[in-house]
Amino acid sequence: MSDQYIEHLIKIIAKLPSLGTRSARRIVLQLLKKKETLIPQLIQSLKDVEDNITVCEICGNYDTQSPCSICSSTTRERNLLCIVQDISDLWALERGGLYKGLYHVLGGVLSAIEGVTPDDLNIGELLHRIEKEDINEIILALPATVDGQITIHYISSLLKGKNIKISTLAQGIPVGAELDYIDDGTIKLALDMRKQL
Repeated sequence: MSDQYIEHLIKIIAKLPSLGTRSARRIVLQLLKKKETLIPQLIQSLKDVEDNITVCEICGNYDTQSPCSICSSTTRERNLLCIVQDISDLWALERGGLYKGLYHVLGGVLSAIEGVTPDDLNIGELLHRIEKEDINEIILALPATVDGQITIHYISSLLKGKNIKISTLAQGIPVGAELDYIDDGTIKLALDMRKQL
């Protein structure tokens, strides 16, 4: 293929998670087949997201406002905090409407191999938030991976001595799985069967 514009678009789309060059090429072909309708809609949607979506200053969620609609809600359980690795995990928990507390997005998990340290994550913000807010229970909803477990132990060690109940999601979520790919029934069971550390 010689068209530089098409190749450039394929390269950009291929950078998205779970998409390689082949998938990106198929997406671009579909966009081109319906370019009169799809491309203007895509451009407008991207512009709307760029202009209107911001990161919540409290929890790290994406929303049109900061604090986000979850953090500013008066109906959420304000003493219950669920710590997640990424926003996709928050969305997975919200998808089923099963959890009614607040969230804190870490932005990753500790990883010696990838060089991710506590300073790279929103752990300092988490500790500040716990001191400032009336949190009496924390659910560590982190991946069932080695790095996820290391992060769970690290955070729970920082919270020792505080009068806070700490729990993790129950086993049943497969090892190595990410919340975004788990069905609602499994997420509900994991929330219901969470265990205290």
